[in-house]
Amino acid sequence: MKRPLFYSKILLFGEYGIIKNSKGLAIPYNFYNGALKMFDQAESHKQEEAKKSNEALRKFATHLEALSAEDNAIVYFDIKQLKSDIDNGMYFDSSIPQGYGVGSSGALVAAIYDQYAHDKITVLENLTREKLLKLKTIFGKMESFFHGTSSGLDPLNSYLSLPILINSKDHIEPTGIPSQAVNGKGAVFLLDSGVVGETAPMVRIFMENMKNEAFQSMLKTQFIKYTDACIDDFLKGNVKSLFSNVKKLSKVVLNNFKPMIPAEFHALWKKGIDTGDYFLKLCGSGGGGYMLGFTEDLEKAKKTLAGHKIEVVYQF
Repeated sequence: MKRPLFYSKILLFGEYGIIKNSKGLAIPYNFYNGALKMFDQAESHKQEEAKKSNEALRKFATHLEALSAEDNAIVYFDIKQLKSDIDNGMYFDSSIPQGYGVGSSGALVAAIYDQYAHDKITVLENLTREKLLKLKTIFGKMESFFHGTSSGLDPLNSYLSLPILINSKDHIEPTGIPSQAVNGKGAVFLLDSGVVGETAPMVRIFMENMKNEAFQSMLKTQFIKYTDACIDDFLKGNVKSLFSNVKKLSKVVLNNFKPMIPAEFHALWKKGIDTGDYFLKLCGSGGGGYMLGFTEDLEKAKKTLAGHKIEVVYQF
């Protein structure tokens, strides 16, 4: 059984903001991937991991069965085949770290949809706005099993393996991003916090904060404003303006999203803003996992962040 690979994703800009209709920009990150596989005794070193994944798939299948049974269901799955494959030891073989904000559940959702959905929308057909929105809705319902609520964006990104621009809740489109400068001095990088983050509690904190008028106002007049500006700059290749807006965004996040930043990184976050060597932002919902860093001088940033694990995602 040779199944296709599905890649991790990075939401470059738009975390939390897209819940409130800001723009968002998600890109595939091919460093990590996953595929559905049958367990093979020759891979005994993976036995524990495969068993855990297989058990999780069994629970997920129950969720998908319920979705298929809804009145006017938006998606139907071949539940019989899915359950049979799970009984035969199928698992999701993945290198994508869980709880790190790079879309581990999104890749799994994409893989299951690709293999078991009836009348699926394929990557090869003309992807109209309606089809993209339908896919996003289906994926949101599927992924809600893992997070309580889901925008459906992670699985969509993984399924299409294309950069996706979110203009608003009802307007999403595949987009092109400027080519990387392979030996570029500037970079976007992942900074490993060393702790696993959980999405649901972070989203709950955000929703609680949204009841506060001052927080709502900050979100609209600062957070969303700078997020949208960063996306425009990034897509147009306006590097100078991008770093000016990323710095503003980094400050806003430090001042207003402290619970989403692991406590031991507060000082490091501020150090980046003060020195200008790098600027940090959330990668996904925060609370742990990766943080995203932007720097105009990668070597300088590496020195300032010595002792921390960095992975380069994109170079300017």
